[in-house]
Amino acid sequence: MQDLAGWSALLILRPKKWHLNKGGIVSKQLVFAMSLSVLVAACGGGGGGGGGSLSNPTGGGSSGGSSTSDPCGVSAQIDFVEDLATDYYYWYDELADVDKSQYSNAQDYLGAIMRPIWCDLADTPGNCQSTGRDPGFSYLTTIEADTQRFESGTFYGYGVRYRLINGDFYFSDAYEGGPAFLAGIRRGQRLVAVDLGDGFVSWEQIVADESAELPEAVFGPRGQLQTTIFRVASDGSEQDISVTTAETSTPPIAGAPTLIPTQGGNPVGYINFRTFIDDADQPLRDAAETFAAAGVTDLVIDLRYNGGGLLRVAETFLNLLAGDVAQGQTSYIINLNDKHQAENSVESFSKLQESFAPSPNRIAFITTLGSASASELLINSLDPHVEVAIVGSETSGKAVGQGAWDLDPNACETRLRLIAFEIQNGAGEGGYYNGLVSTGRFTFLPAADDATRPFGDINEESLQTALAWLGVTPAKRQAETLKSPTSRLGVAGFDASWPADKEPPLNPDGSVRSF
Repeated sequence: MQDLAGWSALLILRPKKWHLNKGGIVSKQLVFAMSLSVLVAACGGGGGGGGGSLSNPTGGGSSGGSSTSDPCGVSAQIDFVEDLATDYYYWYDELADVDKSQYSNAQDYLGAIMRPIWCDLADTPGNCQSTGRDPGFSYLTTIEADTQRFESGTFYGYGVRYRLINGDFYFSDAYEGGPAFLAGIRRGQRLVAVDLGDGFVSWEQIVADESAELPEAVFGPRGQLQTTIFRVASDGSEQDISVTTAETSTPPIAGAPTLIPTQGGNPVGYINFRTFIDDADQPLRDAAETFAAAGVTDLVIDLRYNGGGLLRVAETFLNLLAGDVAQGQTSYIINLNDKHQAENSVESFSKLQESFAPSPNRIAFITTLGSASASELLINSLDPHVEVAIVGSETSGKAVGQGAWDLDPNACETRLRLIAFEIQNGAGEGGYYNGLVSTGRFTFLPAADDATRPFGDINEESLQTALAWLGVTPAKRQAETLKSPTSRLGVAGFDASWPADKEPPLNPDGSVRSF
């Protein structure tokens, strides 16, 4: 029996409004989140994926399509994917017609039927290029991995992110309380060499080695116990830092909310928001109270690596920011496919006890291609009600959300996430599949993500540019709007000289990975 676990775990939207009975199935909740890897079963570790592979589930099962008594086997998984994809998938009428008996695992079958939406059909299967609408947002994972990822943000690793600048490797984030942070790793440190247990290998050697692959060449196998010595450079000196992987959580806010003083005016509030997980709810409320008590009227919200998360947390943030000025007005609209129009939803702003009153005058959002999903919903939903600007580079372009279904939660770990709805703001504006900037609706100030400087440093280019728009610092570049669509495949702000066959620090949808 198939259990519709619902629109669960990612962006939860008042479950009492979303109930189905399909084959004895249970309630559902809406979701909206960043994706896993395209055409790959959920991979281990944090940021980039969920749990173990579903290609060889416990109990086996026959090849796709043939009968089996195993309710969790391959055949059951393939039938499960087929039934739901042809019913709830947002672009169900574009799915490929394939012979499911030819597939030995459900993930390959999912990739085959979704190839017209995932790929440019001129590409070979090994060279799948995203069309922009669903580059891996629909995938198979496990219940346990999915729950860990989007409720608490836990994963097994070092607790870092990285990016490349002019061919050099920089740590771009280190999670407070994580093993790397506790050992001394910080944003802005440049990797000189790494010792995974067999002696130091320089970064130059890694780049020159055609067989080397990121991230394994620096971090070792993902999701495993590993002690690594990182030789890093900062402030003109080098040091060796030993880090052992461990279960790590993602603090939703980097550091603490910051008050940036201005000349003769109220301070500007700055917050670096990493992820929309459950643990973010109270810190966001606390930050709003801190800013309100200081008389903040202008904000900089840094979403540069925020790939999305729970809708209920996005709703809280929306209500904290615009619950006063837009109370009772539409915040966002959920649109399902033409088979399920009766399940569409219109949500409204409501004022919370901690809401800004009055709401902020202006908000500058710092973004990169890693800003996806709930981050884009936040910006798009606020735009009709508060003056906003986008600073940095183009966003991911995830204008849709997912549903989550469980094959049989009492017997199996198999969970399927499918794109099931499109998001619009209260003005009916959505469809930003090339990113928010390319819609031409937003004031846009291009700026680099200067990973050599810490978050909150007013000399970091993105923050400096945001403050210039707010009139706090002199402007270096003129604000602009980008009218022509841009490709989501372009990795804005990342080093284009890195060989194409070496993996960049992004998921296929542009969300920034954690390690």
